[in-house]
Amino acid sequence: MRVGFGLGSNIGDKPENIKKALTLLETREIAKLTAVSKIYRTPPWGVLDQGDFANACAIGETALSPYELLAAVKKIEADMGREPTRRWGPRLIDVDILFLGDHTLDDPELTLPHKELFGRAFVLKPLLEIAPDLVLDGVAVAQALGDVDAVDVKPWTEG
Repeated sequence: MRVGFGLGSNIGDKPENIKKALTLLETREIAKLTAVSKIYRTPPWGVLDQGDFANACAIGETALSPYELLAAVKKIEADMGREPTRRWGPRLIDVDILFLGDHTLDDPELTLPHKELFGRAFVLKPLLEIAPDLVLDGVAVAQALGDVDAVDVKPWTEG
C-alpha cells in the first residue's frame, strides 16, 4: 500500500537525522521508499522560540496496517533518541504518517490523512516535489500548497 511520510528535525545534525530515519524506514522493512524529497529549511511552526527545522517527505510502499506503521515510526523516533517535549517543541526526529493508501482514520492515536497536512507548507512543498499530482481526501496537494504561505520553506543549505 502506498504510504507518505513527513520528517522533521531541529536538534543536532538536522539533515543527518532525517537521512538516518529514512534509512531505518527501509532497513527495518517498514516501507520500501520510492521517492524522497530534498531537505528543506523551515522556520519553527506552532512554538516559535526554537531553531529552524530540516524537513523532508518520502513516499513508499508498505505492507503494515495503520497501527503497525504507527508503532514502527514511534520506535524509530525513540531509538534515535527523541525525548518527550512540549507540543510542537524541539525534536531530534519526527516521523509523521501523512497518508496510507485510501485509509481515513480519526482517533486520538492516529488521523489519516494527517490532520494538519493541508495547512503546513513545510510538508506540502516537499510532498509536491515528489508527488505533483497527489490528491488526498479529495484535496490536491498542489492546490493546498497554493493556499498556504510557503515563502519561508527553502532548500536546505548549510549555515
